[in-house]
Amino acid sequence: MIQHHELWLTALFNQYLAGPANAFLNAAGMPAADPANPWRNWMTMLIFTIVVMMVLAALLRPRLSVDKPGKTQLAFEAIYGFLRQQASDVIGHGYQKYVPMFATFFFFILIGNLMGIIPSFESPTMYYVVPAGVALISFCYYNVMGVRAQGLVGHLKHYAGPIWWLAWFMFPLEIISHVIRPVSLTIRLYANMFAGEEVTLGFLALVPWVVPVVFLGLHAFVSFLQAFIFTLLSIVYVGMAVAHEEH
Repeated sequence: MIQHHELWLTALFNQYLAGPANAFLNAAGMPAADPANPWRNWMTMLIFTIVVMMVLAALLRPRLSVDKPGKTQLAFEAIYGFLRQQASDVIGHGYQKYVPMFATFFFFILIGNLMGIIPSFESPTMYYVVPAGVALISFCYYNVMGVRAQGLVGHLKHYAGPIWWLAWFMFPLEIISHVIRPVSLTIRLYANMFAGEEVTLGFLALVPWVVPVVFLGLHAFVSFLQAFIFTLLSIVYVGMAVAHEEH
């Protein structure tokens, strides 16, 4: 894994929390290569992203109002409503119960992507471990929802294809197709965020004023776009997993 210079946040974690990190890694059977510095930038930025989400939720919840919604509430409601509409269009009946998970995907990826705009921070999604983790969660989620909606046998029928006598041929192809999905989600998010981060840092080093603003704006646009694409594909996968034959 590519490790850039150590962020100040990572240095703080290594200085004060190296012991707990080493204990956890040793218990997991993955001892740190450098016990004095077990924390990596992606770890600390991942934790920081989660903390930011929790703080935003804690600050927004007591301010929610039906009569006089604030600008922040309206912004979140607009995004949530958009995701809900996408889920309704793709999944159809019963889509409501899946929307909170899709919103979690979107806001986590978006906030993580936007971390790269903040000076002295990095996007955790520019390290392949983080996109891979979220992609695996998405993979497990749509399969579990498929089993819950149709039962194990009904869910496996999706892998067999529509023609029963071709099931022997379609089943391994479908297995490969499903295994490729988290890989595709990982590569798409990781590659775009890593490239965007490198371009932004490069221009900041060459021209520290004015010009980088354009690339920061581009970085923000790509952050939104990649969060939406990842979430939309997750919606599609869930829709395919829970779809019944008669639909």
